Amino acid sequence: MSKKLVTFDLGMLYNTLSKTKARELKMLSTKKERDKTGLFLAEGEKCVVDTLGAFDLQYLIATSQWLDNHEKITSAYSQNILSTDKRGLEIVSSLGSVPEVIAVFKKNDFSHFSPTFKADKLYLLLDEIQDPGNLGTIIRTCDWFGVYDIFASKNTVDVYSPKVVQATMGSLSRVRVHYVDLASLIKNNREMPLIGTLLEGEPYKKYKPGGGLLLMGNEGRGISEELKALINVALTIPAANSNSHPDSLNVSVATAILLAHLSPT
Repeated sequence: MSKKLVTFDLGMLYNTLSKTKARELKMLSTKKERDKTGLFLAEGEKCVVDTLGAFDLQYLIATSQWLDNHEKITSAYSQNILSTDKRGLEIVSSLGSVPEVIAVFKKNDFSHFSPTFKADKLYLLLDEIQDPGNLGTIIRTCDWFGVYDIFASKNTVDVYSPKVVQATMGSLSRVRVHYVDLASLIKNNREMPLIGTLLEGEPYKKYKPGGGLLLMGNEGRGISEELKALINVALTIPAANSNSHPDSLNVSVATAILLAHLSPT
């Protein structure tokens, strides 16, 4: 007697997601697999819808109910759809609460990007940010303030990590993150002021808003000594109570405060 083929509860209009393919796509939760394939996951309706069009879509994985309720999307991307049920989505998803839709996109390639900085523009530099939530929030904040290029040290958390993508809430479709040697980037652009956050810096409100390179450091140790030596504008965010306050601000919060003040527009 032959074995019965086990499949998910699938509709008839679209290609179907097999268990083998689901487990294969699940591996995109690891940086190694994302680097190998050049693909990444976006999970949940808002994240998926906001990211469509900004990256090349490989697969749109969803329940039949979600597909029926989003005909404009399904008609535009019918060749990329893989229909499945909650069990299939659960295999692929990295979230605690399983979404109704997951997209698989091709990463953008910025490896040959050569920046041309404009004196009146503000750019963000990130030195070894490690928390995915922090990076995602920073990207979203940059989108709000019109800072569309971020230059991150090569040991900063991967921008295509599912947790980062989720935290950007679609802003990854508008903000470009470039992984570079920050020291070389700074040294090759010394005409741009390098603004760094240091405890001994002057209160940020005293500094006139304008263009430059804003450097934010690691959550635990701050800015590395190598990059700290290159700073020519040192700013601090004073605590309201100088006698009693936390050791530091969260890096994404500090970034938001400084972008709000420094952004030329």
